[in-house]
Amino acid sequence: MKRRFLRGAIASVAVAATTAAAAITAAPVAGADPSGGTDAAAWQAAVDAPDAYPNTAVEWDVPITMSDGTVLRANVFRPADENGTPITEPTPVVLNLTPYTKLVSTLGTVVGDDPTLAPLVEGLGDTLNFAAPYDGVTELAKTTGGGLVQVFGLNRDLVQNGYTQVIVDVRGTGFSQGEWQVLGPREQQDTVEVIDWVSKQPWSNGRVGTSGVSYSAINQLQGAGLRPAALDAVFAVEPGNDLLRDIVGTGGALGIGFMPMWLALVNGLKWIPDVQALLQGNFDAQWLRDRMADPATKLPELVEAVTAPTVEGVSPSALEVAQDGPFYQDRTANLESIEVPSFVYGGWHDIFANSEPDIYNRIPVAPGEKQLMMGDGYHVVAGTDFGKPGFPPKLGTLQRAWFDHWLKGIDNGIENYGPVTLFQQGGGWTTTDRFPRAGAEFEKFYLSGAPSGTAGHAAFDGSLTSEAPSGTQDLTIAPGLRGFCSRESAVGTAGITVLLGSNCTRDARFNEAEGLTFTGAPVTEPTEISGAINVHLNTVLDAPDGFWSVTVNDVAPDGRSTVLTSGSLVASLRAIDDSRSTFTPTGDYAVAVPHLTLDTRRTLEPGVPTRLDISTVLTDAILQPGHRLRINVYASSVPRSLPLGPMLHDSGLKPQHIRLDPSAPSFATVPIVR
Repeated sequence: MKRRFLRGAIASVAVAATTAAAAITAAPVAGADPSGGTDAAAWQAAVDAPDAYPNTAVEWDVPITMSDGTVLRANVFRPADENGTPITEPTPVVLNLTPYTKLVSTLGTVVGDDPTLAPLVEGLGDTLNFAAPYDGVTELAKTTGGGLVQVFGLNRDLVQNGYTQVIVDVRGTGFSQGEWQVLGPREQQDTVEVIDWVSKQPWSNGRVGTSGVSYSAINQLQGAGLRPAALDAVFAVEPGNDLLRDIVGTGGALGIGFMPMWLALVNGLKWIPDVQALLQGNFDAQWLRDRMADPATKLPELVEAVTAPTVEGVSPSALEVAQDGPFYQDRTANLESIEVPSFVYGGWHDIFANSEPDIYNRIPVAPGEKQLMMGDGYHVVAGTDFGKPGFPPKLGTLQRAWFDHWLKGIDNGIENYGPVTLFQQGGGWTTTDRFPRAGAEFEKFYLSGAPSGTAGHAAFDGSLTSEAPSGTQDLTIAPGLRGFCSRESAVGTAGITVLLGSNCTRDARFNEAEGLTFTGAPVTEPTEISGAINVHLNTVLDAPDGFWSVTVNDVAPDGRSTVLTSGSLVASLRAIDDSRSTFTPTGDYAVAVPHLTLDTRRTLEPGVPTRLDISTVLTDAILQPGHRLRINVYASSVPRSLPLGPMLHDSGLKPQHIRLDPSAPSFATVPIVR
């Protein structure tokens, strides 16, 4: 095996692939600064300093032939002198493989490099400083200054300071030949082959790092899990790894706020032709044949899964995208095989929030050689206020520091940052040595019908208590559409509906009018929550199926109710895979992982109580004195999730019931740091 440059010993840690909340620990972090302190000041100074090379030379649409004969197309960006001539000295390479076409990356770079537009774009969030209800515009605009754009595509600061950056259209997208594999095994093999190819080019010194956002973060982790000999470092922003549970079928319900929009986007972009090649008379006919053979990858299957009224009416190809099985197993990275330094950035309200901490925990390299950072944003709203006092460095600055150390051998202290840098909801940025935090112990809170006096606006105002309720009571809730104005809507649309403003995304009271609320007493001291929360419900349905959604909220003294995390479940898919789940010391579920297969689907008998467990997305938060913990229960979560056609048909969108029964209580299991 290739000798790794500047790599410490790989931690010899056995990590169970099913333990989502396990944590690999490091030595305690003494006085660590989330902003990076003097080291981060030096990283930013390096970015702000005059570039080592004044220009960038570009070679467009370079062909890379895969082992099966398919030709991928790459743009190669190299450092260049004042005349635009590429330097002759080989450099490290930063590689990005994208399904969004190289054109999108290029357009972003043009805007970012324009001397007039760049400062305006970067300061957009501060310029558009709107108040509610228009403050969502400000929140979305602030993303422009945090460095996400540079990591998404070309980071010219890297190139003009001694890196070659290569951006490749994955097969079946952009100008590359082939049929789109949607992160499948052949595409993963492409990643390995492209890493090998770039390492052997005359402009490469053999040292390769991968970088990118979302899809480009997922495929680089997949590739790293295959241990390509030339790979030396990973910088993955917003990656996922359990794609079914993350975005496609969260809790067994389709992510209608994201998946149709995303598939339509990529399928539309892949049809944009190489106009220059057309004009020059050397158009790639194989590209067109491949597009004709697969004009709308997975879109027909998705539509069929949503609209079919019965399982029997769904084709096998549609079923594979609607349930767990080989399709998703083939798209799961072998994280335990990753042996290179890996930086993972995510957000508590990102569509991949549940996977990101798990990815960090399962990569078996020493903390410091791996880093986890979790912000407070959404998928397209990330890096807000990064680079300002009290906040982490900009993402582009972190990317440069990471590669400067692991690819160039510069002793800049990046390995001492973190290793776990978390935005603690209800507080601020913190640094710790693990996630979940040390000392997290599970505490049980029962759902009680006794009024809390804090949620008169809700469909029902109940309490969270330390003891089970003494009487039996049925509470009824019906599906509704208020979820469009909610934090769940912003999560499910990747952040687009933040435009509705903080009255929707940071205050759940409008949505709670369609929910059953259960609110605890005000805490008397700062109370930290770290990990997943499991909500155990005793339910009664009037139909053979139904859908449940829960949120966990921080309720301020003024009544504002802010969603910290959430979970959902189709009632007929309630069967739990205990081999992948974790338990509290008393035997309750800490993290309940449903099977999400049609083989394990069991419709319900109307009127008969049925118990089920819903685990929320991993989270980290602190309740300040005077604040309260609240559990909300809903019968819908549109537009984030909608049950697939057969499940929706069987539910009839009828009202649903929670039975509060001391002999079979409903409760939440909460990891509280002691």
